[in-house]
This record gives sequence, structure tokens and C-alpha cells, in this order.
Amino acid sequence: MKTYISFLRGINVSGQKKILMKELSELYVKMGFTDVKTYIQSGNVVFKTGLKLTETKLAKLIEDQIEQIYHFQVPVIIRTKNQLEKIIQINPYKNDDTDSLYVTFLSNTPNANQLEKLENINYLPDKFEIIDKEVYLCVAAYGITKMNNNFFESKLKVTATTRNIKTIAQLIQLSNETE
Repeated sequence: MKTYISFLRGINVSGQKKILMKELSELYVKMGFTDVKTYIQSGNVVFKTGLKLTETKLAKLIEDQIEQIYHFQVPVIIRTKNQLEKIIQINPYKNDDTDSLYVTFLSNTPNANQLEKLENINYLPDKFEIIDKEVYLCVAAYGITKMNNNFFESKLKVTATTRNIKTIAQLIQLSNETE
């Protein structure tokens, strides 16, 4: 069985798309996933499955179940435990203050034409670097940066969801506890 982490975008924000983590955990168990653990209210779920699906198909399966039960759409992005560990290792800003570090997870790897739209973007002191399907951010304050989920979704035409580096480290730790 492989360990995955799902990131739900836009739940429990200002009373919108409310899903209790206990209910979300129960939904994952009903779907046949094991060792299900949630972390904070923003839709981070660690789980295991033996299903031989791509991360995209696994995300679609979860999205469909959420829509069926809650009657609203929630984008889901999936990464493996190993991918999260690599994200921590290769973070180009890892020597910066951890309170300033975020990773925006993208649903797809942007192509050259999409990346070209970001070449001349400069919102200093905030900075970013895209590696594969992640945007590494070092920002003064995520709540006020222009480089948020909507910004990257608009420029890159992908789904995006962001987590701070401390949350990612915590999710890796939760993943380790299931092994």
C-alpha cells in the first residue's frame, strides 16, 4: 500500500464549503482507504491505498465522492509521501525564515507557454520559483501577497492550493506514523 496526502482546495474558508474533518476521514474510510489521518481544518488528509490509480485519477475519485455527498465541487491535489519529502529537500528557499515559506501545489506541470507568462513578474520582496508541479514561495505574508492560488491558477491555467512549509513537514511526520 502506498501513502498519499490529499490537499483539498477552498474548504472551511469563511464558512464556505464546510466539511468537518471527522466526516472527511469517515468518507475516506468508506472509500476503502486505510490509516486515514486529517491535519487541521483546511483539508489535508494522509491515507493509504492499494488502488493502482494515477494521482490525477485518485484525486478525481475523491472529488466525485465529495460532490456526491456534499453537493459542491472541491478540487483535490494528491502527492505521495516521497514527493513531499523531496519538496522539503529541494526547496530553493529552505535557508529563509520558515514562517515565510509556502508551497503551491499545481494540478499539472506548466508548459513553456504557461511559464512564459510569469517570466517578468516581480513582487519583491516576495519571490517564487516553479519546479515541476510546485511553486516554492518566500513571502512576507501569505495573506497579503499577490502570488496566491488565484494568481497562479489564472496565469498557468491549472488548479492550485497552497500550504505553509510547517504544515508539509507535519504531514510528512503523520505519514511516517502510519508505517
